[in-house]
Amino acid sequence: MFSDANRRRAVEIVAQYPNPHSAIGPLAHLAQDQDGWLTLEAMEEIAELCETTPADVQGVTSFYSMYKRRPCGKLVVSVCTNVTCLVVGGPEILEHLEHHYATDDDVWVEEVECLAACGLAPSMQVNYEFHESLTPESAEQIVDDYKAGRRTARGVSGGRVA
Repeated sequence: MFSDANRRRAVEIVAQYPNPHSAIGPLAHLAQDQDGWLTLEAMEEIAELCETTPADVQGVTSFYSMYKRRPCGKLVVSVCTNVTCLVVGGPEILEHLEHHYATDDDVWVEEVECLAACGLAPSMQVNYEFHESLTPESAEQIVDDYKAGRRTARGVSGGRVA
């Protein structure tokens, strides 16, 4: 369920679209930033606001990998392992971070196909904030900096969180 402030924001967002169904994506981001993932209750509320069904909301949000439909922690670390990153160490960074944060509920490490940052590969994102020219150790340090508050993390969906 949206907080009172986010419910007001959600109503404002829906009002921006001629077809309320078009607001599913932005509302999913709003709910995900609030709760850290898309709960069933959030999808039901989004369906109500967008004048559609929860199944329709789930259909939209299950198509895109940016929407998390299970708890994922405060930091979503997306490590690229596509061609350029593959050649210069992306898989090693992924393996290192998966191992290091395996029991850390605040960090969700995921492999992604491409971050479109080939020029300074290997790359990763932390809550959709880019980091490039990495080593396993520098990637770990960046995540630790977010965890310690030395870097300010965006919300799980990449938006700034108050």
